[in-house]
Amino acid sequence: MNRARVQDAMGGGDTPLVGVHQIHSADVVHTTGALAERPKADGIVTRTPGVTLSVLTADCQPVLFADPKNHVIGAAHAGWRGTLAGILENTVDAMVNLGAERSNIRAVIGPCISQDAYEVGQEFYDEVVGQDPDDSCFFETGVTEGKYQFDLTGLGLKKLNATGIKQAEWVNHCTYKDPKRFYSYRRSVHENQADYGRLISCIRL
Repeated sequence: MNRARVQDAMGGGDTPLVGVHQIHSADVVHTTGALAERPKADGIVTRTPGVTLSVLTADCQPVLFADPKNHVIGAAHAGWRGTLAGILENTVDAMVNLGAERSNIRAVIGPCISQDAYEVGQEFYDEVVGQDPDDSCFFETGVTEGKYQFDLTGLGLKKLNATGIKQAEWVNHCTYKDPKRFYSYRRSVHENQADYGRLISCIRL
């Protein structure tokens, strides 16, 4: 990640670019500026102008939040574990604690893996559906026998809408299917690549 290029794109080299040490959790932190160390968390919120919030992904959902009326923003890294654990709901709650109103919050899910490219096994299915049987609707029979295709963004949108926010959408870009524009962890595994890159999603007041 070229930090200087990101800062310039967000309005200048003096813009604090703030991220967290992502651990697939439901933990959210509040920041008012640059951090000496990155806390272990998967969500971050602020109401401080000029602070750029960021999350890194390579198939997981990058979710950006904004309440433009009350000037509160948030960013979340929402893989399947974090989504099940409540990272999206906790990010909204943290924004509300800073003065945001649910009826004003908009959320957008950035590029991430689509259902067509996300094959999972029975244990995965059992864990998700074990938490909420209604979530079986986010699985389709997989191409491989005994496998399923999982709709991560479908689950993400369900959980976002359940928080009572004004609007939630996915940009409809699949990281796996578009190698010219996006990195994908799963694609790198399937192609036996030694490593894979990361996408950065940012938001700033």
